[in-house]
Amino acid sequence: MCNFNDKYSNIICMGKNYKKIINFKNQLVYHSVDRYFIVDTKLQVLNISTLEKYDSQKMYKIYDEWPKIARESFESEQEPINFQNIDHIVFGGMGGSGSIGSVFSAVLSKTNIHVTVVKGYILPKTVNKNTMVIATSVSGNTIETLSILNEAKKLDCKILACSSGGKMEEFCHKNNIEYRKIPIIHSPRASFTNFLYSMLKILNQIIPINLKDINESINELEKLKEKISSDNLSLDNPAIELAKEILDIPLIYYPAGLESVAIRFKNSLQENLKIHAIAENVLEASHNGIVAWERESNVKPILIQGQDDHLKTKERYEIFKEYFELNKIKFKEVHSIHGNILSKIINLIYLLDYTTIYRSVLSNIDPSPVKSIDFIKNKVK
Repeated sequence: MCNFNDKYSNIICMGKNYKKIINFKNQLVYHSVDRYFIVDTKLQVLNISTLEKYDSQKMYKIYDEWPKIARESFESEQEPINFQNIDHIVFGGMGGSGSIGSVFSAVLSKTNIHVTVVKGYILPKTVNKNTMVIATSVSGNTIETLSILNEAKKLDCKILACSSGGKMEEFCHKNNIEYRKIPIIHSPRASFTNFLYSMLKILNQIIPINLKDINESINELEKLKEKISSDNLSLDNPAIELAKEILDIPLIYYPAGLESVAIRFKNSLQENLKIHAIAENVLEASHNGIVAWERESNVKPILIQGQDDHLKTKERYEIFKEYFELNKIKFKEVHSIHGNILSKIINLIYLLDYTTIYRSVLSNIDPSPVKSIDFIKNKVK
């Protein structure tokens, strides 16, 4: 027999392998008991009703399906493009669409294809006949990306456009431009895996990304889902654990190879949680940003690190951690998985995106609406 009594809960149990659910500060605690000892305790910090109360458009349900969406998108009937002699790819896109180009840039960084990511109106002067301009707009109505598409049409280059429809689809059909329609799922940021893996299928004859690496990245998403989805709303969910650490203004330090992850995390914090967030390259910050820690502030450091970061980058992170510890500055570390660069990036984005949803709900904030973005869009011509 065992006894567990306090002012929040009461449990009395007898026998072997006994399990009991009790109340603990108005939350659920799962106790596993082996003979006379409590051997496992799991604190449920959220529940589905709370998620649905604050996540009014059920964004979390889309994230629960990210691995499935990724696999179905890559196995879809999207027709691959087959342009020849491409040595330069320009990805044009904004917001959630722009993050797709940033991921491709990181994945292709060690190949012979030069990649430029444009988040604005103007194409680089280096565009020529061996350049492929890829304009991506989940909505199909992003004014900056439509401007890039119109500019590319006037140049001697290959063009591909991807959207869920909108003005982009109409423009491409009118001007005989290669176009692929990819459905939007919930919102541009939540449509990330749908668009990314559809484009991996569309571009598989042009970009040197191994099929094995793509399948590995999806398999790793499926493994991570078991840990971070809404089926596991306890403290052993790493996304919830990290969410509880996000306070005040996060400052995200990142290595060069994971810049796309850090920028995506920053953007998701801003859109989902509606807070200010900062992202800095850890090496560059060593020459400027580190000085800001000499004064007290409400900024909190988060260190994103890759398992295969350059040796000098790893050394720099150790120096940063030593500096923070000496100055009694609390910091949080986030590590990538082992594997290829695509797997590392997508796995981290899944973890960190879901973290921002959980943090939003814990803060009683609806992650879906972006009223300020809507205000800007209504003013931009």
